[in-house]
Amino acid sequence: MEKYAVIVAGGSGRRMGTDRPKQFLLLHGKPVLWHTLSAFLSAFDDLHIVLVLPQPYLEEGTAIAQLTGLPGRIQLVTGGATRYDSVKSGLAVVPGNAIVFVHDGVRCLVTPSLIQRCYTGTLEIGNAIPAIAAVDTIRIAGADGNKQVDRNLVRIIQTPQTFFSSRLKAAFEQPYNDSFTDEATVVERLGEKINLVEGETTNIKITSPMDLLVAEKILEKREAQGE
Repeated sequence: MEKYAVIVAGGSGRRMGTDRPKQFLLLHGKPVLWHTLSAFLSAFDDLHIVLVLPQPYLEEGTAIAQLTGLPGRIQLVTGGATRYDSVKSGLAVVPGNAIVFVHDGVRCLVTPSLIQRCYTGTLEIGNAIPAIAAVDTIRIAGADGNKQVDRNLVRIIQTPQTFFSSRLKAAFEQPYNDSFTDEATVVERLGEKINLVEGETTNIKITSPMDLLVAEKILEKREAQGE
């Protein structure tokens, strides 16, 4: 079955405190986005990437695609005003008979093994959403105060969120709703059961300078271990 990854990279540098979008900042000598693309290219030899970027950054995205050494497997698409719009733009060039991964461009430490696990999970159970257990105490705030919830029941959701493309494309024909915080919530709205698979604690999202420092240390450790 064909494999496509829609990688959405439309963030800004606001929380990072830079004028430059975080996906283009250097991490271990390469742009953050390069690490993300390389993980997917390494996961499967026949995987195609649809890279969704804001219009002003398409040229820079093209340069990073060239830097991977496999630009022929990467197609650039202009994103929209929201994540929902950007994912929908990416899905427009994905065929209806594929497995499709939707991934945050700044989750640059994703490993090929997690990508492969999501693929296998989708084939076996229909979709695969990586998640990790919460380790902190969790409290839910409400109008009347807050209360503790059982953290053993809490899962922290990651990407790549993986589906049969026909199902995901159909889900994105729905009108936008504020509850659509990720692809799983869009598909769930159609009545489909969402299946969680084991994620990775290192699959962090780069949103702040501290995240960049942590990512650097993780890559240094992987390099020392020959990974």
